[in-house]
Amino acid sequence: MPQGFDMNALMQQAQAMQAQVQQAQAELAVTSISGSAGGGLVTVVMTGSGEVTSVSIKPEACDPEDTESLGDLIVAALRDANNQAAALAQQKLGPLAGGMGFGL
Repeated sequence: MPQGFDMNALMQQAQAMQAQVQQAQAELAVTSISGSAGGGLVTVVMTGSGEVTSVSIKPEACDPEDTESLGDLIVAALRDANNQAAALAQQKLGPLAGGMGFGL
């Protein structure tokens, strides 16, 4: 090992980073994120960790003759919410992982 290398300091730094990652993950788990599609016809709310907590569909989005479009709106709203959750995770976890050389 190189002279002056302090394994204890390295372990303490790793433990501190692990605690920061766990804190960021806990914050993500309780953060609500909304995604929408069709100008707000369909709205999906999920946690920052990706758990869908609600789906809201306005009556005008429900055409019994065109259920495919409603399905597309739901998928688009889920995708929007998921993209926002991923961006939030990158914001919270990216700097921590970057410090460990993982570069999220």
